[in-house]
Amino acid sequence: MTHQIRIAGTDVSFACEPTDTVLDAALKAGIEMPYSCRKGVCGNCAARVEEGEFELGVVSAEATPPGQQLLCQCRPRSDLSIAPASWRRAEPGARQRLRLKVYRNTLAAPDVSLLQLRLPAGKRARFRAGQYLQVQLPDGEQRSYSMANPPHESDGVQLHVRHVAGGRFSALAPGLQPGDTLDVELPFGQVEIDPASDRPLLCVCGGTGFAPVKSLLDHLLRQKSTRPVTLVWGARDRSGLYLLEHVQKWARGLPDWRFVPALENEADAQALQGHHGRVDTAVRAVADDLQGAEVYCCGAPAMVSAVRAQCAALGLPPERFHADIFVVG
Repeated sequence: MTHQIRIAGTDVSFACEPTDTVLDAALKAGIEMPYSCRKGVCGNCAARVEEGEFELGVVSAEATPPGQQLLCQCRPRSDLSIAPASWRRAEPGARQRLRLKVYRNTLAAPDVSLLQLRLPAGKRARFRAGQYLQVQLPDGEQRSYSMANPPHESDGVQLHVRHVAGGRFSALAPGLQPGDTLDVELPFGQVEIDPASDRPLLCVCGGTGFAPVKSLLDHLLRQKSTRPVTLVWGARDRSGLYLLEHVQKWARGLPDWRFVPALENEADAQALQGHHGRVDTAVRAVADDLQGAEVYCCGAPAMVSAVRAQCAALGLPPERFHADIFVVG
């Protein structure tokens, strides 16, 4: 039986099949709400369910705020009234299926490929900083990767691909040659930072979680943002900070800038005048109080959970913690 999902306080509603999640039904109906991983891990799609009955799939307790539910795992068993953090109608035709051509494939670190892909002539990729695309594999499965380039560089996309043991696409990426093609769909994700905000911004990332942070900070640089920005980038050793030269670009262009490399290798941390340890302990080292800040965190689930807990302990309101979680699958 099809159920109706109403957005509380509005006259907006949409249909949801019992087999669909509320988030999937909203996206099908052209209603955009905050989300990222769609696997019950990141917590971005959390919302209050004010009326009705539902059942939940697998969710992360750490990512679920008190009194809220993760809409990516919520399936209705009656009509529902929900109160998402925000919503808007999708721009018609915003999502595109494209065949992209490999323009350049370079090894940025021993285990990271930088793929530069070009769009067909006359096409442009429309996306917001922090969004991602899905690459279609030959057997029809899909893998998600963030666009590392900012939205104004719209004639192509840059992907940062870590070589993961057993990874389907990461096993293919090192062998891609100029002229090879990939079928993709974009954009996905609603993790975005208000470019007009003047709140101090703390970006925390691990490994190739740097990719969406790069897009975001390049966009802020383009907008001539004057807000205070701190970047904490974590890796095992110096080789994991595979685009340090790009960080210098932000140091020159953002007027209130701080960069803290967080490295497990003590000698490398000392050489870069960074933090020896994990990124969550680096957050504690760089900030005494986050009540007035905004945080964007991108990386593996355990890392994001640890950073989320650290930020909460430092007074950050939960609605100002934006997470983009890399879920291997």
